[in-house]
Amino acid sequence: MVSENNPVTTELRRIRDSIDNIDAALIYLLAERFKCTKQVGLLKAEYDLPPSDPAREKQQIERLRRLSVDAQFDPVFAEKFLNFVIAEVIRHHEAVR
Repeated sequence: MVSENNPVTTELRRIRDSIDNIDAALIYLLAERFKCTKQVGLLKAEYDLPPSDPAREKQQIERLRRLSVDAQFDPVFAEKFLNFVIAEVIRHHEAVR
């Protein structure tokens, strides 16, 4: 059993605190992103534009993949994540229509 004052336990706690902070930041960032996409959905509905914009989605995926490579992050995971977000945004836009 590892004691609470063990250097390993202290280091784990420090790293996990950072992970918790990052998770909180991600949630707030996603909330802000969805506030913006909600405004886009309202504009699209008002002007009878389609909920999906395949050209924009393709540009965003390509951009995110480039950013992922620059950040030394898995571009496949980044694309899967963005596709998930895009699908949710489209679902919201369809509901607004």
